[in-house]
Amino acid sequence: MSAIIVIPARYGSTRLPGKPLAMIAGKTLLHRIWSIAMAVQKIDGVYIATDDERIKAHAESFGAQVIMTPKDIPNGTERAYHAASSLPKTPEIVLNLQGDAVLTPPWVIQALIDYMHADPSVEFATTAVRMTLEHYQQMRQSKQNGAVGGTTVVFDKKQNALYFSKNMIPFVRQIPENGLLPVFRHIGLYVYRYTTLKQYLALPATELELLEGLEQLRALEHGIPIKVVQVDYRGRSHCAIDSQEDIDYVESVIAKEGELIA
Repeated sequence: MSAIIVIPARYGSTRLPGKPLAMIAGKTLLHRIWSIAMAVQKIDGVYIATDDERIKAHAESFGAQVIMTPKDIPNGTERAYHAASSLPKTPEIVLNLQGDAVLTPPWVIQALIDYMHADPSVEFATTAVRMTLEHYQQMRQSKQNGAVGGTTVVFDKKQNALYFSKNMIPFVRQIPENGLLPVFRHIGLYVYRYTTLKQYLALPATELELLEGLEQLRALEHGIPIKVVQVDYRGRSHCAIDSQEDIDYVESVIAKEGELIA
């Protein structure tokens, strides 16, 4: 059962132009993401999908495999699909690793790959982490202050996603006595069967997807099940890069918690 990781890497970024080449504690963002992906087992290849020659040249300088994609591809999901479709042998499993998720532990990615290998009936899967009371309160306060960052997810007893939202779901009327909340923060890491990814991208955008700005809702609205794999960051911090402030924060995390990849 062949599986690949695709890292979409676009040079253009409104808030941080040239983001994949941004330096973080002595190494570029792109190099860090690729190193994390390369630590994952049971995969047949890691590919950087880009439309920019500068990114291509940099990726090849540290030994990465690069697939050039058209400039007019609208998002990372479609770029990952285009890259997978360009390979001589079509992979069965495609994991889309966002090119700015620099603090994603390799064991979190491994959990998704293992899940797909273990159950061939799974079409589409993603990850979530149970929030501590402290993190829940921080996110709730952030949302009340108008922030849109951070997504929560609810799922059934068989790990099928019920809904994803930029709001806090479920509503917590009362904190449980043990402080263990059934509130899960969605981690934007996706893995698909190639055939499901192709099917998903052929579907029209949906009302809830456009309303929330969450593309995974398209799958749910069209009846494609999404499995939610609960993961543990093992005390590590989570952050994606969108600004210079994020870079500063990530560098402070690395200084405090150490490198993910030695």
